[in-house]
Amino acid sequence: MEWLTGVHSVLEALRAGRRELRRLEFRADRQDRGELEEIRRLAEERRLEIAPLRPQGGGRDDGQGVRLEAGALPELDLEPLLALARNESPWLVALDGVEDPHNVGAVARVAEACGCSGLILTRRHAPPLSPAVSRASAGAIEHLPVGRVANLKRALEALRGHGFWSIGADMGGDSLYGMDARSWQGPLVFVLGAEGRGLRPGVRDAVDFRVEIPMLGRVDSLNVSTAAAVMLYEGVRRAGNG
Repeated sequence: MEWLTGVHSVLEALRAGRRELRRLEFRADRQDRGELEEIRRLAEERRLEIAPLRPQGGGRDDGQGVRLEAGALPELDLEPLLALARNESPWLVALDGVEDPHNVGAVARVAEACGCSGLILTRRHAPPLSPAVSRASAGAIEHLPVGRVANLKRALEALRGHGFWSIGADMGGDSLYGMDARSWQGPLVFVLGAEGRGLRPGVRDAVDFRVEIPMLGRVDSLNVSTAAAVMLYEGVRRAGNG
């Protein structure tokens, strides 16, 4: 069990119901009563123990006045994640060596907002789905299925066998905005690497399209979550969903 903190993480965990939920603590003097009342209502519906928020170390409250004791988020193997993608939106996001939980959470927020069916992480060089990831995602990770794979290159090859084209963010690739319109149709997996290092050579070789985001200023890279937002929303636009 672990403690989720922050209004959005707690609220979305209660809405999604994908975790084991045990105990809710909240501070009754919070002013934003609307969200806290919904949190309390959902907790009552799920018959959770509800208690006043207990003071943390030094009497500080960094959890926005609410926290939820909950089990870990479920993680899937590739095949169950693929089954979800077949039945829902045929878009996935894969991260290669992104280890910062805040970046993973921010990418998950973008992926969920764009209607992706899931997020693919590697078993190594990727963080656990901790409360920090949930809070950085503003609770989006509570709804977005996550799959773990041992080898991302092999996972991309397996996805290709099921009709998925992969688009990798890679400096030196073709312009993102020059991709043929037909490339945006059908099942897609968007692949992004760690800031600075980018995609590892094996993963870079495995993607079907290598694209770069044109940089017009003096800096030569974007944060991975910003890059994900640019790529995914260009996909939304080009696929005719926006």
